Amino acid sequence: MEPEFDAIVVGSGMSGGWAAKELTERGLKTLVIERGRHIEHGADYTDFDAPWELPYLNRIPEDEQSLYPFASQATKHFRMKAGDHPYSVPEDRPFRWFRGYHLGGRSLMWARQSYRMSDIDFEANKKDGYGVDWPIRYQDIAPWYDHVERFAGISGQAEGLEQLPDGVFQPAMELNCLEEEMKKRLEVAYPTRKLTIGRCAHITEATEEQLDLGRGNCQYRSYCSRGCSFGSYFSSLSATLPAARLTENLTIVTDAIGHSVIYDPETNRATGVRIIDSNTKEGRIYTGRVVFLCASAIGSAQIMLNSMSDAFPTGIANSSDMVGRNLMDHVSGMGAGGSFDGFEDMYYSGRRPNGFYIPRYRNVTEDAPDFVRGYGFQGGCQRGSWERGRGMAGIGADFKHALRTPSGWSVWLSGFGEMLPNPDNRVTLHPTKTDQWGMAQVHIDCTLGENDKKLARQANLDAVAMLEAAGFKNVSARGEEPFAPGSAIHEMGTVRMGHDPKTSVLNKYNQAHDVPNLFVTDGACMTSTACQNPSLTYMAMSARAAHHAAEFLKAGTI
Repeated sequence: MEPEFDAIVVGSGMSGGWAAKELTERGLKTLVIERGRHIEHGADYTDFDAPWELPYLNRIPEDEQSLYPFASQATKHFRMKAGDHPYSVPEDRPFRWFRGYHLGGRSLMWARQSYRMSDIDFEANKKDGYGVDWPIRYQDIAPWYDHVERFAGISGQAEGLEQLPDGVFQPAMELNCLEEEMKKRLEVAYPTRKLTIGRCAHITEATEEQLDLGRGNCQYRSYCSRGCSFGSYFSSLSATLPAARLTENLTIVTDAIGHSVIYDPETNRATGVRIIDSNTKEGRIYTGRVVFLCASAIGSAQIMLNSMSDAFPTGIANSSDMVGRNLMDHVSGMGAGGSFDGFEDMYYSGRRPNGFYIPRYRNVTEDAPDFVRGYGFQGGCQRGSWERGRGMAGIGADFKHALRTPSGWSVWLSGFGEMLPNPDNRVTLHPTKTDQWGMAQVHIDCTLGENDKKLARQANLDAVAMLEAAGFKNVSARGEEPFAPGSAIHEMGTVRMGHDPKTSVLNKYNQAHDVPNLFVTDGACMTSTACQNPSLTYMAMSARAAHHAAEFLKAGTI
């Protein structure tokens, strides 16, 4: 029987959207499966809700805060209710797993920071011996970075740095007056460090292609977490899925939980995907000639581990026993803050949804005392608005009058460090616990290693020293211990790429060594994390893999 679709993509977020766009534009009838509910671009956003229309001053009542952590009334609709999708961890090894179960996934929830990896990152595992060697180098993916940046719209400033390659940028957003002053002082005090405006997926000079998709320039409202009706920031809902629809080759099914990949041992091919309807809890099967897993690092590993057969008793394409292992996140929770005396007569226009970036310098332009790899910092300088009054005691005319002028300047710095791969940090299926759909719950056992902790301690010291050198007062570091893994929301590594089928799951095309028509292109494929935000790399990997999958299908090799 002929398969229903040429390609099946599991997941509709950052990676799934790109896979769908590239596959459909190459003429492949493509099904996108999304476990969450349908969301309509624009109509289901809250970015036009006025402050007085949001209950509880946009806050979550105390009795609901544990159910919707880090949410507001305006973003609650993009958050899962805690407990509806349980997972387990060892008591002494917490892991935070933030998810976005709706069409568009976490492409509607990301911070939009977009940085390329460099050959320093692609060569790191081979040079220092942690993990396995990446099967690609920067030159293999550079054209695909160009491709996705041009379509998505990345604003930024070219700097000519070896550790942070430049890209196809739209005009950069501007640093404000204090950030310009901080840059000047910092680069005098530390000549091997650089401060630049963040490179972010916000359109600042819309192209014809972006305008044709209904996207426009950023309005500097900074309501991004509510969804952007202008389509200014990149999401699969505003960009890749609409482009895929234009081909008339796209089918989307929501409320369909990916259960497992179906495998035919006679052909050694994946033949389809089994799903569970999240509403009726009934199962059904979709068939296709090629399968892309883009369900996030933990989600894709869960589906593969759940795809057991006589040929693959521990999960599909798992002859290496590497599916689920080497779970990584960025080391986070480091940084510092402070205040600044001066510039009281200066302000800035709008609410720029972006900050500045200090690229990695440790083990690049400066040695590190006792660890490998490094970290970068994101930050910003700002003045307190009238909204600071929400956390202050007060009432009456004098209180309101005091909030009519902005408060003084402050700065924040947040470090993101590279976490080393460790096969003992892993995702498995719980042997007894199941979710409400009867699927084995995910069990996550992951913790930071000694190198990760040393790196975090030095990042705190560096953050304080840089702010003091730049003239900030009342400088204090963040907590002594970094956050638990998962807190950076950059899960990676559970289905890693590599040269050797005995030590890795995917080859240089994101294609399973064991099952040639199975591709994984989300964070699971990452062989190391670098310290840059990874979403741009997922996009480039997905577009590149889809191109090769289409070529392999055309050639009849898969």
